[in-house]
Amino acid sequence: MWGFTRAGKPRKNGEGQTYWTLPGSVHPPENKTQSLVNAIQAMPLVREYVVPLNQHIGAFALPCVDVGQHVLKGELIAEAAGFISAPAHAPTSGEVIAIEERQVPHASGLTTSCIIIRADGKDQWRPREPWDDLQSHRVADILARVQRSGVTGLGGASFPTAVKLSSDRDHIDTLIVNGTECEPYITADHSLMRERAAAVYAGINVVDHLYHFNRILVAIEDNKPDAIVAMRQAIPDHLKERVEVRTFPTRYPSGGEKQLIYILTGREVPSGGLPLDIGMLCHNVGTLAALSDAVFHDEPLLRRITTVTGEAVARPGNYDTLIGTPMRELCRVAGVNTDKADRVIMGGPMMGFALPHTDLPVVKATNCLLIPTGTELPLPGVAQPCIRCGLCEQACPASLLPQQLMWFAQAKELDKAEDHRLFDCIECGACAYVCPSNIPLVQYYRAAKGQIRQEQAEHKQAERARVRFEARQARLDREAAEKEAKRQERAAAAARANAAKLAAAASDSTDVSDAVERAKSKHPDKPTAATPPALTTEQLTAKLSNLTGRVAKAESKLAEARADAPEQVKALETTVNKLQEQIKKVQADLARAEEQN
Repeated sequence: MWGFTRAGKPRKNGEGQTYWTLPGSVHPPENKTQSLVNAIQAMPLVREYVVPLNQHIGAFALPCVDVGQHVLKGELIAEAAGFISAPAHAPTSGEVIAIEERQVPHASGLTTSCIIIRADGKDQWRPREPWDDLQSHRVADILARVQRSGVTGLGGASFPTAVKLSSDRDHIDTLIVNGTECEPYITADHSLMRERAAAVYAGINVVDHLYHFNRILVAIEDNKPDAIVAMRQAIPDHLKERVEVRTFPTRYPSGGEKQLIYILTGREVPSGGLPLDIGMLCHNVGTLAALSDAVFHDEPLLRRITTVTGEAVARPGNYDTLIGTPMRELCRVAGVNTDKADRVIMGGPMMGFALPHTDLPVVKATNCLLIPTGTELPLPGVAQPCIRCGLCEQACPASLLPQQLMWFAQAKELDKAEDHRLFDCIECGACAYVCPSNIPLVQYYRAAKGQIRQEQAEHKQAERARVRFEARQARLDREAAEKEAKRQERAAAAARANAAKLAAAASDSTDVSDAVERAKSKHPDKPTAATPPALTTEQLTAKLSNLTGRVAKAESKLAEARADAPEQVKALETTVNKLQEQIKKVQADLARAEEQN
């Protein structure tokens, strides 16, 4: 019924080129011709531009201008806030009239900080420094210019291109240029390749200068014959030996990065991995054209091609639109009939989302505004219970089990959903497209991914808090141990000093007695008469009392030293012995004094 294909042996296209059949996939009505009738049209200047600060994956840009400041076209108005971030620039010259929260294009209708510029109508550029070649510039200078330009992926992901180009270059040998544009209705890349192929190859030249690829594969579905011819005719002479424009049958979603790699090479990117893991780098054709403007012309990413199409549009086509242009202005120029319009969708019918109104700015990811009538693109019917038909599994290009993932998402069994490779889902919508029960499968997957990411973020935050607490506790324990060691050292030093003082005092007290004994030993034959003591009985009694108290204190310290400070024991024992000898002598002197009295 749906014309599913299964992965198998490599096949040949009409030109003899090899391609691999994508697993699953679908072929919805293309509806591309109506927006390709005319050439790309430049959007005229409007009065006001709204530049959001989060048009990319990563940290929000930080404003570097003030309200009331006059800015020139291309002037930096918000700086990148880290490695994975991108700056923002003034789309035209004018005055910054506000920096405030505004609603932006988002599936959840979010608001974010925006810089609002009132155009002065002059469209005056800031000074620019064009480059004629790459050989005279260092790789670091080229990457810095790309980073300053704010170029992001224009295929839908809006990942900062400077980050992608900063990857390891040693093992990457293949560049895949994605010109597939498989989503129905959208023809922005188609018209770019058809009309500005040279700009795409100029961007390819920049990336090739950084990586020196062995081969460069330009991938285009076979429903774009004029783009295929243009891209083949525009190949520069110095790249002809390595560039190959490859075509393959039109299927959805062949433009997915991993799916495209498989179609072209038969190789699969590992689950949870990146093309870099198998030596490949992928870039969208629009991104490469913007890269050329940034590097060679010193023009930051200020504009993009946006398809405006649908049966409610009088003048469907592709419009070269400045970032920040209100969508209502784009719809006005394209001749949107608001009475016929059923809704406004940013993106295509498969992966796009409905907007609440058109008072929203065009952002770097705005590749299409689809304004269908109610009969052209009816709203999905009311979801019914799953009948387990298995069509979703057959349609999945990532070889997942969509039905099982839905059960896990509904039951909040997020661990099981992860085990079943939830994050390999590219949210292409092929499963929901074929579901006879109108179940919004992709919404379940997005919600489950959001819950898992939130839990992971909370876990990381808790882990960081735990590490900080443990580090603080270890620091406090270390400081307490250091204080205690210093206190013990001070106590030991004081004890040693006190012991030395006691020993010195005891030594002074015995000096006189020692001198008398030495004198007696020199005259042993000389009769000695009883020599009255030098001190009175009262003085000797007081001295004896003093010595007794000192001995008691010394013995107390000696006991403490034996328990806590063994290094002080010897000195204190000496002190005690000397004091006891002095007591004996004083006692003898006191006895003689009492006999004489």
